[in-house]
Amino acid sequence: MMSETPRRAGAFTLRTIPIPAQAPVLDEFTRRRLGRELRALYDPVIDEAIDPRLAELLQQLETDRADSEN
Repeated sequence: MMSETPRRAGAFTLRTIPIPAQAPVLDEFTRRRLGRELRALYDPVIDEAIDPRLAELLQQLETDRADSEN
């Protein structure tokens, strides 16, 4: 007799989608449209203030990278 593993509430199953051997090609019009839409979406975010704790972590990362390169 096989026993089933009980599922927790809220558990989900990931569905995988195979990737074709050759990547899809976007035409010039589509690439430009996507670029405009992405800029419109992310431009306001770039101007937002960064949390000081995050800024400190980023500075530490830069310092660590510089130290490891020397």
